Amino acid sequence: MTTEHRHGRGPTGLAPPAGSDGRRLFNRRNFFGSAALAGLAGTIPLGQSSLGAAGAVGRQADPEARSYGPGLDVRTFGARGDGKTDDTAAIQKALDRAGKNRGGIVHLPAGAYVVERSLQLPEDVVLQGIARGPVFHTGLWVRGPRHDLPGSGSTILATGGRGKEDGPPLITMATNSALAGISIYYPHQNWKTAPLPYPWTIDLAGANCTVENIELLNSWRGIRAVRAHRHLIRNITGGPLRVGIYLDEIFDLGHVENVHFNLQWRRSRPVWEFVYHHGESFVLGMAQWQYMFNTFSFGYHTGYRFIKTARGSCNGNFLGIGADGSLHAVLVEQAEPYGLQITNGEFVSFNWLRLPGEFDPVQVVVAPTNRGPVRFVNCAFWGPSRNIARLDGDGTVGFSDCTLCQWGPGSAGVDARSGSLIVSGCEFQQPGRQVDLGARVRGAVISGNVAKGGWRITNRAGRRVRIGLNSTS
Repeated sequence: MTTEHRHGRGPTGLAPPAGSDGRRLFNRRNFFGSAALAGLAGTIPLGQSSLGAAGAVGRQADPEARSYGPGLDVRTFGARGDGKTDDTAAIQKALDRAGKNRGGIVHLPAGAYVVERSLQLPEDVVLQGIARGPVFHTGLWVRGPRHDLPGSGSTILATGGRGKEDGPPLITMATNSALAGISIYYPHQNWKTAPLPYPWTIDLAGANCTVENIELLNSWRGIRAVRAHRHLIRNITGGPLRVGIYLDEIFDLGHVENVHFNLQWRRSRPVWEFVYHHGESFVLGMAQWQYMFNTFSFGYHTGYRFIKTARGSCNGNFLGIGADGSLHAVLVEQAEPYGLQITNGEFVSFNWLRLPGEFDPVQVVVAPTNRGPVRFVNCAFWGPSRNIARLDGDGTVGFSDCTLCQWGPGSAGVDARSGSLIVSGCEFQQPGRQVDLGARVRGAVISGNVAKGGWRITNRAGRRVRIGLNSTS
């Protein structure tokens, strides 16, 4: 996989080098250590959100804008929404007007709005379509060429940037801006052969950005959030083809919630094979105190990939996450010393396309580069993968109260090659070798577990291992 950085950004245009613009990077530590903290009291009215208060206090509104009531309608600025006319300039004009008035809501009524170039959301501006919940269109059962998907709701037809992965994003969001209730579709994306690159669909380029109720039906790369502290990304659907969501340089509690990526754009084996070879649902670089709840993907090479970038790696809380039909459900290249807490996860890795050759599905892969702790609590693993887990590196990996259902004949459910391992309160539902402990394992505790058909543990780590109080079912 290629690696580049923003200003060039990390995997496939992902992570920027920190501090390259000369600004002091904000994080929780230097914030709370600042003498200016005492001066913050009373500066923000309680209960007032950035969106609700946008432009409402301390300014004089543009007289021309007041006639539009609670928001601006893009049709008033010349947008047609007919699926044919390029509406980029008209939509941007409405956004700029709201920005000039120090904030406001720009409405995108039901229609198909062709956007050939890029849109910029100014600070405190909301671009709002009609959807008030998750939206999922599908062409899965449609044969032949169709350029009218998704065909309902507030839809942006993105036609620019084909073949230009590093081009300007379709939508760039400034601080305190929001994007909501819209489907985004690339009508010229290739579905008969391997798909073609496009720029990022949504780029969170400021703090406190909100993206919700958005469908990324066939984006190449979906949402990028870099230095987008306190972001809220929720109710996202669709099937991005290369990268779903990428986070980096997040120094203060970001939230990603209720995301469902599934390859229902087309019934296209070339597309499915491409995504299984190269697709990554969630890629997390440096993100402090990241929260991710109720997320899922199907059919990707990697469900959740944790990487190291110029500023570091990730720590956070991952609850109710899942990945199905993946080569690797979880890939940890690096985690912060504070650890990854993965709870109530459901993971299935298998070669669902029955591709020949080098494919070797493994549910959890911890790479030799990892130094941080990873914990799986009350998680379930199934599907005909080679291993449930293949563990390397110097970090500690723990499985607590987990259900391990299936792994390959002749292989171990957990193949620990180095680092430390804790397995407690787990159930191994398949007869066979449950755990292999390699000679480079620093220490392991395997206790209080239940296995079907008797215990088989290979121990090459010697006295550094404690095994006991295990039972059979």
